[in-house]
Amino acid sequence: MKAYINGISYYLPKSILDNVQLSNQFPEWSIDKISEKTGIYKRHISEDNEYSSDMGINVIEQFLIEYNVNKEEIDFLLFCTQSPDYLLPTTACLIQDKVGFKKTCGALDFNLGCSGYIYGLGLAKGLVETDQARNVLLVTSETYSKFIHKRDKSNRTIFGDAATATLITSEPKRNHYKFSIGNFAYGTDGSGYDKLIIKNSGVKHKCITSSDLLDEEGNFISNDDYIFMDGKEIFNFTAFEVPPLIERLLKVNGITLDDVSMHIFHQANEYMLNFIRKRCKIPEVRFFISLNDIGNTVSSTIPIALRRYLDNLKLEINHKILLAGFGVGLSLGGVIINLE
Repeated sequence: MKAYINGISYYLPKSILDNVQLSNQFPEWSIDKISEKTGIYKRHISEDNEYSSDMGINVIEQFLIEYNVNKEEIDFLLFCTQSPDYLLPTTACLIQDKVGFKKTCGALDFNLGCSGYIYGLGLAKGLVETDQARNVLLVTSETYSKFIHKRDKSNRTIFGDAATATLITSEPKRNHYKFSIGNFAYGTDGSGYDKLIIKNSGVKHKCITSSDLLDEEGNFISNDDYIFMDGKEIFNFTAFEVPPLIERLLKVNGITLDDVSMHIFHQANEYMLNFIRKRCKIPEVRFFISLNDIGNTVSSTIPIALRRYLDNLKLEINHKILLAGFGVGLSLGGVIINLE
């Protein structure tokens, strides 16, 4: 039995934070400097009362209508988020009830960031190929903006909020693209867990409030209640670990780089993506970038980019796409999907 991708939808919050607004808040950063540094011009931001479950529900309802799927067909809901409504209960359980999925539907949260979509496809494929489920809905939903300090200009220029829904099935059907899910390659370096972290976000570090850490000139550095990212270390991890991952991924799928029609990586920022592309020796014409109007939406970047790529292309049989995610954890993963 194979597992197939049968449709992708995505949801973007209505509020927009663009580079003009950021430049007004941080005059030392011009509009051009922000866009040149990141390749991002605007990003969508969830409302104060809009949470990962709300965005997940919105994208699920959109998906069911867009692909004419009966909610009774869904056997399992996988929900990828690092911004759950609660530490417990599982947000997927709340969504199951609010959307109206049947009570025989499995529902599971998993906490993973920039590689989350790849791991989610792996989990979904496992459920389908072992006949535990025939129709798995993989939902990614992240509201990083709620965890970014208002004075943290670096992270505010990068991250945006979004949600996606992908249907993984035991047989191809319904839509105009029917991709089988191939073999995976994974990687983890937990020694870098503190390179992208919200320290006061669980039970290990309990603190009512933390003070802002500032440099000698009064510029914001960090606050343990908010996201901290060591950009240099994340960049180094990506630069050195992604090329070997791609080599392993090609090997386990029995193909070469020339066999891949398109490469879609986690949309971190444009500079990093082009740096990795060159290290992996991937031609620019076979490397897809789509983040200038949404920013880095964490686990949602790959499915959004994949949907946008597929919407603007007339595909041929045996069209292979390499997907790769990397980041917080530190974690990375990749998979080949193939049009049949």
